Amino acid sequence: MTAAPPSRTARIVPRVLIVALFFLWGAANNLNDVLITHFKGLFSLGDFGAGLVQSAFYLGYFCLAIPAALFMRAYGYRAAVLLGLGLYGVGALLFWPAAGALSYPGFLAALFVIASGLAFLETSANPLIARLGSSETASRRLNFAQAFNPLGSIGGVLIGRAFILSDSPATLDRATQAAAVQIPYLVIGLGVLFWALLIFLAPFPPAVTEPDRNGEDGTGGVGATGDFAALLRMPRFLAGVVTQFFYVGAQVGVWSFMIRYTEVALPGTRATEAAGYLTLSLVVFMVGRFVGAGLMGRIRPLPLLSAFAAAACACCLFAATIGGMAGVVALVASSFFMSIMYPTIFAETVDGLGARTKAGSALLVMAIIGGAVFTAGMGLVSDATGSILRAMVVPAACFLVVLLFGLFSARKPA
Repeated sequence: MTAAPPSRTARIVPRVLIVALFFLWGAANNLNDVLITHFKGLFSLGDFGAGLVQSAFYLGYFCLAIPAALFMRAYGYRAAVLLGLGLYGVGALLFWPAAGALSYPGFLAALFVIASGLAFLETSANPLIARLGSSETASRRLNFAQAFNPLGSIGGVLIGRAFILSDSPATLDRATQAAAVQIPYLVIGLGVLFWALLIFLAPFPPAVTEPDRNGEDGTGGVGATGDFAALLRMPRFLAGVVTQFFYVGAQVGVWSFMIRYTEVALPGTRATEAAGYLTLSLVVFMVGRFVGAGLMGRIRPLPLLSAFAAAACACCLFAATIGGMAGVVALVASSFFMSIMYPTIFAETVDGLGARTKAGSALLVMAIIGGAVFTAGMGLVSDATGSILRAMVVPAACFLVVLLFGLFSARKPA
């Protein structure tokens, strides 16, 4: 007897629950940009010390990307999502004791736990969305889900601007400043754990709840030593991973220091007002994704990637040398050109990998560690030169690497 097809509700509910994850990790990522400014004042940090917020965060991605892929293979997509949400929620709740103890290392440890959870979410959510429906409409579902990521980023900055940042931190004692993060992260932590409960209770198709040890999805599984060894012998793949490392470093660095840059470039600008320019950058970034997708209908992805990388490099160099409102505008404009970089580099790097696509994806997620390395590097440049403006030469150099990847890969077969 043939089983009855799932009802419309049974098809839609899992998709809604998983699409929301893209919003949740976008919010977590860009709340860090607010935390850098907040912790700099709270703990009297230099730009390097404040940049350790991103170092601790993206180290979690680096350490957990491959374990997340292996866990997903052994226990299924939904189990990986549940573990990721659990870690995310626990990490957010750890902000409460860290604030009570006025412990910067405690905050960094909490951020590491959050990012560990996000590594599981990012590794599992994309393929899970692809499998929640027919293969013919998988790309449409993925693009729809990805649209919620910049919305989450904007939401994260707005939350931080409204509840964490203060225009007059000098008038507040340290305990009051630290307590500003407790309620927002308590609400986030409880909300994330509640969402995990909904996913646990909701009916999901067997394709996303059962283990994938034998590569039933057609990719041949993940985690085999041979897969990783073979990938490390592919120059074009390695070039893509290295490029993603530099790109993420540039993106995270620009957004991490956008508030700080604005305060220096426009003396007298309040922290909440400076955060408005970060929000504008994220809106411009989202618009760039739609414009870039439209342009790809007429221009091949790699030449477009090269053009956008050259423009982003020019924007950062302008911001590093000019300053003022013109520099702020240039830095905001760089977000438009960043918009297509991550998905384009990702897609071009895994193109043609076949059965090794999952292993390749895990290594590309590990490349997110660039956000830790280059944000700290920008802090070092700022502290050494006495100017956050000069630190923008670091993302400019990173975009140059993206430009070279686009030019190089356009001439090589996949």
